[in-house]
Amino acid sequence: MDDPDGYFGERVAASYDDPANSMFQPETIDPAVSLLAELAGTGNALELAIGTGRIGLPLSQRGVPVHGIELSRAMASRLRAKPGGDAIAVTIGDMATTRVDGTFTVAYLVFNTINNLTTQAAQVACFRNVAAHLLPGGCFVIETVVPPLRQLPPGQDIVGYQASPAAMVSYSYDHASQQYWGHYVRFTDGTGEYRTIPFRYVWPSELDLMAQLAGLRLRDRWGGWNREPFTTDSRSHVSVWEKPAA
Repeated sequence: MDDPDGYFGERVAASYDDPANSMFQPETIDPAVSLLAELAGTGNALELAIGTGRIGLPLSQRGVPVHGIELSRAMASRLRAKPGGDAIAVTIGDMATTRVDGTFTVAYLVFNTINNLTTQAAQVACFRNVAAHLLPGGCFVIETVVPPLRQLPPGQDIVGYQASPAAMVSYSYDHASQQYWGHYVRFTDGTGEYRTIPFRYVWPSELDLMAQLAGLRLRDRWGGWNREPFTTDSRSHVSVWEKPAA
């Protein structure tokens, strides 16, 4: 991938904000923003991969100072063009290594984006980067999917996700490396355009070990932003790790 914006260049950024998508609905956004505002308290928030501001903007509008890290200039440009976008400072860079000025009471990484770091080393570096930015007592929050391997019968490595006249989406998995790939086909006037994006899935227990290596400890884990219990049947989780007080 030679594009400096990675897999989220202008063509993706232009159509990323889809009001019909459930992730842009108030019932999805409001619980996330409420929890993050609670954890931020009177301090500052750092959003990794802030994108077009789906969470960062409403959090900022609640009075929490937000700083974002974003690899894609195209996505960051969409954020800045929105009302209130100029109140959010955005640093262009890789969330695993990019440092910003200041310290934060909460840092967060939402909607499976930890999986966009496609090596274990990069995911570990992300935790260490966050820990370096947090004040003592500050928290790191990740929302991500539980790897859906229970859906795969023996010998199968592909899971269908969406099929419609407008688009088809599936995911293929390599269990030995924990790599997986999203396969996306979008149809326009009967012609399909294909693209693929690589990811690395990560288990909750593996995230806990990454946090431990960074000097953080698990504080809470829920099945979602409404703080529902996390169980063996949960398909995703919201986890909170805390930096010990000095």
